[in-house]
Amino acid sequence: MANQKVILTQEIPGLGSAGDVVDVRNGHARNYLIPRGEAVRWTQGAQQQVEQLRANREARQERSIEAAQAQAAQLAEAPIQIQMQAGDTGRLFGSVTTNAIVDAIAAAGKGDVDRRSIIGANDIRALGTYPIQIRLHEDVLAEAKVSVIPARKK
Repeated sequence: MANQKVILTQEIPGLGSAGDVVDVRNGHARNYLIPRGEAVRWTQGAQQQVEQLRANREARQERSIEAAQAQAAQLAEAPIQIQMQAGDTGRLFGSVTTNAIVDAIAAAGKGDVDRRSIIGANDIRALGTYPIQIRLHEDVLAEAKVSVIPARKK
C-alpha cells in the first residue's frame, strides 16, 4: 500500500494539528481527509502557503495575549462594583451571577468577558468584596475583586 503526504488544515486527534505534514494511506486521504476539507495534498507551493499561514497565526496569537494581559491589568486596578438587594444582616436576596459580573465589567469600561471564563463567583451570597479569577486567554488568568454593595431600598 502506498502512502502520500498531506497537509492538515485542522486539528485531527491521533494524526496532528493544523499545518502539520503527515503521511497517510492513499485511500484515507482520497476518500476521507481531502473531501471533508481536513487536509490538502502536499506540494511545494502548498507547503510555502502553510508556512505563511502559521506565521500569521503566531503573530495574531501574540497580539491576543498582549491584549489579554492589558485587560488583566485593567481588571486588577479597582474592584468591580455590583449593586444587589440585601437584607438587614447583609445577606443577598439570591446570589451574584456570572452574567451580573459580566455586565458590571462592561459598565465599568473594562472590556468584554465571556461569562463561562469567570471562576469563583458561584458562592457570593452576601455583601462584601470577593476575589475572582477570569480566564481571558488560555495563557492569561486575571485576578479581580468583586465588591457587592447594597442597592437602594424602594
